[in-house]
Amino acid sequence: MEIIIEKIGGVSAQQSMIEIVERKGTGHPDTLCDRAAEELSIAFSQYYLKKFGKVLHHNIDKCLLVGGRSEVCFGGGEVITPIQLIIVGRAVERVGNEKVPLEEIARETTNRWLNERLRFLKPEKNVVVETKIRTGSADLRATFDSSIPLANDTSIGVGFSPLTETESLVYHTEQFLNSTEVKRDYPMIGEDIKIMGVRVNDHIKLTIAIAFISQFISSKDAYFNTKTNLLEYIQAFVKKLTRRKVTLAINAADNYEKDVVYLTVTGTSAECGDDGQVGRGNRANGLITPYRPMTLEATAGKNPITHTGKLYNLTAGQISAR
Repeated sequence: MEIIIEKIGGVSAQQSMIEIVERKGTGHPDTLCDRAAEELSIAFSQYYLKKFGKVLHHNIDKCLLVGGRSEVCFGGGEVITPIQLIIVGRAVERVGNEKVPLEEIARETTNRWLNERLRFLKPEKNVVVETKIRTGSADLRATFDSSIPLANDTSIGVGFSPLTETESLVYHTEQFLNSTEVKRDYPMIGEDIKIMGVRVNDHIKLTIAIAFISQFISSKDAYFNTKTNLLEYIQAFVKKLTRRKVTLAINAADNYEKDVVYLTVTGTSAECGDDGQVGRGNRANGLITPYRPMTLEATAGKNPITHTGKLYNLTAGQISAR
């Protein structure tokens, strides 16, 4: 393999007049799909290692989330149609006479991490997990049989470093809002948080979508008062990260007169408002950065031994950070 490193000329993202950055948080439907795929790849890898002494061929990098339906009101509500999570991929189903319990591993793994990451979602009740996992083709399985693993695919990897101030601000603000500390002080903040950062010259605007949890919001006035308090809370946090002027907006579609608010039962829009898919969310570094070199290759769920779509992107990020 030949590696060529070249300095790119022109105006950097940090120096450009306009910069746009996005991050989809823990509970966003696209992030949930990425997590479902990645957690299952980890679970299969661990099972193969324990049972057969090595990781076997698999790629679980296709996942679709079909949003459910909910009836929500101030102080409560319920999910009336469960979220459907359809996980698709390829994996070794049998070794000799021993069958690998792919569906059982998928259900147990998905329910476990959903319980860990979404405080008010009840996966056994609110989520239906469906798997469509088949054995991979002989040529791709053979990439594992060589003494040196062979590439599973033709792919590219992209990485860059360091983050610009806007990129860092978007990333760390979402991490902050989904932290244990903030959830303790503001338990009504759901895990579905999406942040769009737009910088024009030295002015940064953060548009933040937060799925508020209805059981903690007693009325419309309480909702809007909570938003006001949160804006001050977040503003104090972002001042620690930048000296630039930062304007904040939370749930910009809200309308007091028309009773339009962003309330959920579970803390994710997947219960009613949105669907999800692997690869539509954050890139390998946790951000969506259209002003940077990017690849549309999704890393989630690809096997960690031979799939260049995962390995090259992670390696590119590590190289750029050195």
